[in-house]
Amino acid sequence: MRPDSTQRHRREAGTSLIELVVAIVVISIALTGTLLVVDTTTRRSADPMLERQAMSIADAYLREILQKDFLDPDSGSLCPTAEAQRRLYDNICDYNGLSETGARDQSGAAVTGLGGYQISISVDQTANLAGVSGSSNVLRVDASVTDPAGRVVRLSGYRTNL
Repeated sequence: MRPDSTQRHRREAGTSLIELVVAIVVISIALTGTLLVVDTTTRRSADPMLERQAMSIADAYLREILQKDFLDPDSGSLCPTAEAQRRLYDNICDYNGLSETGARDQSGAAVTGLGGYQISISVDQTANLAGVSGSSNVLRVDASVTDPAGRVVRLSGYRTNL
């Protein structure tokens, strides 16, 4: 072999500094993009859980309320003055205007771990359900739950007196 060809072969076998810098830049851009996706996924991974918890809280409140009597058992009337404490609520209308920070059970005790939720209840006496209307026949209960991230879940349920 001639000395010229040996030197040329050595030069072609290695990588230049420019090629190395370009490779590092390409890898760092790809790694940055991947880390951004992982970061976004990690930050939003709790969102479905919060929404599910809010939905479960609203459902629990609705179930509790809709199981109560339509008319007040003490007076037999619809929507008299609400009882003084939640554990004494004995009819649907007692819950109208209920607003609580943190989920609570039927006796009013706070549920551990759910203190960041805001719950509000309203009872609509002018509701209409499939042509049945009037406060003596239909009540609609709306439960709104705001999760710690500020998203609102609303569930509604109807109770008839037919």
